[in-house]
Amino acid sequence: MSASWGRFDPAEADRRWQERWEREGTFRTPAVPSGRPRTYVLEMFPYPSGRIHMGHVRNYTLGDVIARVRRMQGHDVLHPMGWDAFGLPAENAAIAHGVHPRAWTEANIATMRAQLKRLGLAIDWNREFATCDPGYYGQEQALFLDLFEAGLVVRRDADVNWDPVDQTVLANEQVIDGRGWRSGAPVERRKLTQWFLKITDFAEELDAALAELTGWPEKVRVMQANWIGRSAGLKFRFRLAEVLEGLPDGFEVFTTRPDTLFGASFAALAPDHPLSAALAARDPALARFVAECRRSSTALAELETAEKRGFDTGLAVVHPLDPARRLPVFVANFVLMDYGTGAIFGCPAHDQRDLDFARAYQLPVVRVVTGPDGATGPVGDEAWTGPGRLINSGFLDGLEVEEAKAAVIARAEAEGWGQGVVQYRLRDWGVSRQRYWGTPIPIIHCPGCGVVPVPRDQLPVLLPDDVELAGPGKALDRHPTWKHVTCPRCGGPAERDTDTLDTFVDSAWYFLRFAGPSATAPFDRAAAEAWLPVDHYIGGIEHAILHLLYARFFTRALYRLGRIGVAEPFRGLFTQGMVTHETYRAADGRWLEPAEVVWAEGRAVEKATGQPVTVGRAEKMSKSRRNVVDPDAILDRYGADAVRWFMLSDSPPERDLPWSLAGIEGAARFVQRLWRLGALAAEAAQGEDGELCRLVHRTVDGITRDIEGLHFNRAVARAHELANAIERAPPSATRGEAVRTLVKLVAPMVPHVAEEIWARLGEPGLVADAAWPVADPALLESPTVTYAVQVNGRLRETIELPRGLPAADVEAQALALPRVRRLLEGRPPRRVIVVPDRLVNLVA
Repeated sequence: MSASWGRFDPAEADRRWQERWEREGTFRTPAVPSGRPRTYVLEMFPYPSGRIHMGHVRNYTLGDVIARVRRMQGHDVLHPMGWDAFGLPAENAAIAHGVHPRAWTEANIATMRAQLKRLGLAIDWNREFATCDPGYYGQEQALFLDLFEAGLVVRRDADVNWDPVDQTVLANEQVIDGRGWRSGAPVERRKLTQWFLKITDFAEELDAALAELTGWPEKVRVMQANWIGRSAGLKFRFRLAEVLEGLPDGFEVFTTRPDTLFGASFAALAPDHPLSAALAARDPALARFVAECRRSSTALAELETAEKRGFDTGLAVVHPLDPARRLPVFVANFVLMDYGTGAIFGCPAHDQRDLDFARAYQLPVVRVVTGPDGATGPVGDEAWTGPGRLINSGFLDGLEVEEAKAAVIARAEAEGWGQGVVQYRLRDWGVSRQRYWGTPIPIIHCPGCGVVPVPRDQLPVLLPDDVELAGPGKALDRHPTWKHVTCPRCGGPAERDTDTLDTFVDSAWYFLRFAGPSATAPFDRAAAEAWLPVDHYIGGIEHAILHLLYARFFTRALYRLGRIGVAEPFRGLFTQGMVTHETYRAADGRWLEPAEVVWAEGRAVEKATGQPVTVGRAEKMSKSRRNVVDPDAILDRYGADAVRWFMLSDSPPERDLPWSLAGIEGAARFVQRLWRLGALAAEAAQGEDGELCRLVHRTVDGITRDIEGLHFNRAVARAHELANAIERAPPSATRGEAVRTLVKLVAPMVPHVAEEIWARLGEPGLVADAAWPVADPALLESPTVTYAVQVNGRLRETIELPRGLPAADVEAQALALPRVRRLLEGRPPRRVIVVPDRLVNLVA
């Protein structure tokens, strides 16, 4: 390459083009429909923790490539950004640093916004909002009232996971090994009056609609299905063998395994079951046991791994299929009131939890389903939960499991003691949080009128700024004036609800607001219906259950209420992998940052001391292990394009991406290489290069399909292949056009250097506005193909021949090969098999 533009300066180019895009409003979404196709690209909005990390960089780069390609393909694109800004971390940080949560949050947003803008993202920043903006959370309060008026919000007592340090309720998923996910304090089980959204009313449709979400990863759909937990089974009533005065005569049980009823050896009640409470009132020992159970988590996963403990009530129930049998009734710590009916029958041979309990309390273990290879002997340490035939089960003997289930349900319904039903594991969504930094619940509590919604003309209910966060209990409860109001119904003294909404509510509808962020209603219906469902929703797998399920519920609730004509929020979902890095540990056990480590003579040492460093495996970047790489430092050194190219290059985007210095330096070299190719295109040259032209069109077709399929690393590989070919090609007019096409193909990935080359070549406008290349189908196939030449079925040679060559000519070309002639020893083959454009097999 003889031409030279000097060295590309990424820092200068990044600044210049980002300023121009912002000045010209390049990525602003059209306010008025243009009639063009529409694409909504949305990455899950970030929590403003202080600074972006490499996970953010990868996430937003992936979405940005899609958004830029769609613009070049002639689409109107909605690609917005906002901030998931409420939550306990801001409150804790505010206490620790002596600042107001709003000041801390807004400062973090300003820092992170500036960092994200350095990446050159094609975002419409005019639609930006934070969930802590009164204009946002006031509309959220209006939505809460809509759901309240529709009967989809209820208030009731419920067992909750209580973090005694953070003084707040935790979701089951926030309880890790019995401790709060942030404070690490042992979690207690408490009964509190809570607000719930009735997501259970939507369980059936949320489950059924998963089959229609073909643009979602299968593993996410499976995770949601398991969480919703559809199960068909038998609901029946156990009758107490002896009814005590003042107690009910029995209790209901739901089971998905009615086929195993003959293997039952006990019944068990949840500690909070009404019958448990009634018995505890008469028995101090049982009352103490119930109190102990209440100190544990309500999370099912935690209970599954906890020691199985029970209290024998002394009661017994009558077996519904064998009235002569009696089963002892326990109160057990592993039975939850909110699952099923709060009561179970235990079949130890075919349920591991029941088996653990039975072994602990010396209860019978009776196999009623044959095991592997028809085994009928005693069960060991593991319950058999697989298929088989029924044994030791009277009229069910010999039936397969599913047949036996149907038979038991049929008998229960015929005899009137039970019925077949479908139940869901999903529980109503508890949204009350005992913290300050969240959306105030727009409810007033009046001694005379009860629960009263805040009048809509008084929304938003604003958080008070003069609040004292430190101290026990709820800050809003301690405020001297905020909660004291006049009842809007009777005019008497009343109090505001001093809980705030779960921050998952904030993220359950924000994608609707982006369609029309200045709307005076929660969302602009016409705009939301025009843009939704989101075509490409991108985020981490950690949000596969709660956030996505709650967003689906909110959308379906609004659809049911006639507020929007869209039932599902996200058409396409992509869950990207994490960015990982090796960990480094000093000799004294301290974690070291990558910048504190150097390599000398093939081993890692601490830069400050020269002492050896233990290198750990690559794992998620985290502040605790200090294996983080500061995006700003990398951007300063290599520029945005190199960072973006690295994020797209080395791994399929759904897999984890190990960070490496070699990788980012390789990406920076490609950016410089592309710049040199641009200089090559500036040279005047004549003539055509048919082979290079065909490769260009194959590359256009391949990269287009790769980006459609989110195979960004494959697209990068194709770009490298075309760059190699351009460098090898002799000067021609085709070579200059090939460079221009390559620049357009990589512009969504490395937009700054692409704009710089585009301008230097004198092309009109921005490359961001240029039309995406379209491949000519006639040029996608090479005029030649490579034949495999076999002798007696073994590969002996390959030969390049014109595509579509007649079989006789293929045979003649193969027979003329010197090696083939030697193998055939001059004799004609007995048989010749030609597979067109693929292989020729000569049988000697």
